[in-house]
Amino acid sequence: MTCVKGRIDPTNTTKLRLFADSGGFCSNPECLAEIFIDLDSGAVQIGEIAHVISAGASGPRSDPSTTSEQRSEYENLILLCPSCHTIIDKAEEQYPIDIILRWKREHRQVIIDAFGSRTYKTRQEAREVLEPLLRENRFIFEEYGPMTEERFNPESTIPSQWLRKIRTKIIPNNRRILTLCEANYSHLTSDERALLEEFRQHVDDFEAKHLAGAEHNGRQFPNRFGEMLCEEWHV
Repeated sequence: MTCVKGRIDPTNTTKLRLFADSGGFCSNPECLAEIFIDLDSGAVQIGEIAHVISAGASGPRSDPSTTSEQRSEYENLILLCPSCHTIIDKAEEQYPIDIILRWKREHRQVIIDAFGSRTYKTRQEAREVLEPLLRENRFIFEEYGPMTEERFNPESTIPSQWLRKIRTKIIPNNRRILTLCEANYSHLTSDERALLEEFRQHVDDFEAKHLAGAEHNGRQFPNRFGEMLCEEWHV
């Protein structure tokens, strides 16, 4: 992911925040193109991290008073499709800093609203919302995940489908699960709260691998999390 007018060098954490903000779509509200494209050979990530203030001293929307470190920070970056990235840099007068920052702010709010969750009166009500998300993730893992027999078949399309479903289903579901549990934290037992923290670290490591390119798998999905908010926790 390179910028037209300079080099981007954000941290993995910054990359993860930008991908999470995007929800899988270009942050330009008039575009909203998908940033993951499915091909016969597998899913391809086409999103590009663009600078609001140029990475260089003379690029689009440049500001020599800012440091190179500031230009690579989260606040100065936005995730766009290749076309929108090119357009904002080639037509910088039509796309000043305030417009691009508004895109980022409003797009992020749309994602937050979509993933938002309410507080429920009972554990059972919260469980009824949580269970379909857990069930879908489990089904995808069992049917397409790395432990299926298809992993030994070089002609199988299952591995590429697994990668696509990670980005379009599992990661968004994980975010909804976290939001739901946090909104209903008062319903959780002390053991469940500890398990939630394990799940949070699993989500962070999982996204680091599949969105930011981390080499290691990290923490695995915690045992018993599928039972979260079930009544048997009271026994």
